[in-house]
Amino acid sequence: MDTVAPVTDPQPIRLAIVDDDPMVRTALGMMLGGGASGITVVGEAADGEEALTVVPKSGADVVLMDIRMPVRDGLSASEVLLSRYPRLKIIVLTTFDTDDMVLSALRIGAAGFMLKDTPPARLVEAVRTVAAGEPMLSPSVTAQLIAAVAQPDDGASERAREARARLEGLTEREREVADAVARGLSNAEIAGELYMGVPTVKTHIGRLFTKLGVENRVQVAILVHDATD
Repeated sequence: MDTVAPVTDPQPIRLAIVDDDPMVRTALGMMLGGGASGITVVGEAADGEEALTVVPKSGADVVLMDIRMPVRDGLSASEVLLSRYPRLKIIVLTTFDTDDMVLSALRIGAAGFMLKDTPPARLVEAVRTVAAGEPMLSPSVTAQLIAAVAQPDDGASERAREARARLEGLTEREREVADAVARGLSNAEIAGELYMGVPTVKTHIGRLFTKLGVENRVQVAILVHDATD
């Protein structure tokens, strides 16, 4: 007699919350840690320095990281954590979408950013999306970030030279995909525009990550726009 293997629920996403405001930590934990969300809060930290200990011990898959905190800010903490645990996914939290530290966080490998007043359902979606290794920034948000990155600064020329050198290693098709990513297009939109299947798009994007030495689509977009400065 054939036996049917029992259906098991997928493992919940392990989430750590780092914020210097205990009320914010409590609110985020209540919003995100419900049984129906598929997310379990496994650790909390009150500043970036504490996060360096709490996050590794918690075994978190995803971290919600406040970007402005005393003792050690979220940018510094994220940089250290990502250098030690490159598979970790970090979403930086900020009060203002024009926060200049957000751009720095994305450059060092953060998976994206969310505003603190983001609706609970969107926060849950963001955590799930990032945990799955998919992009979480909408085209409109990506465009806003890219516009800020494109503003000239003292290091723009050097970044442009470095970006162009890295992009020279791409094939013509890979460069087309990179340009589409830089415009904030989804995999399906890239597939439609470039007349290829979605699995093929995913393959090209995986190659982009490897060739360009980046961790996510936002970094691809920043690199492309740095090259056009």
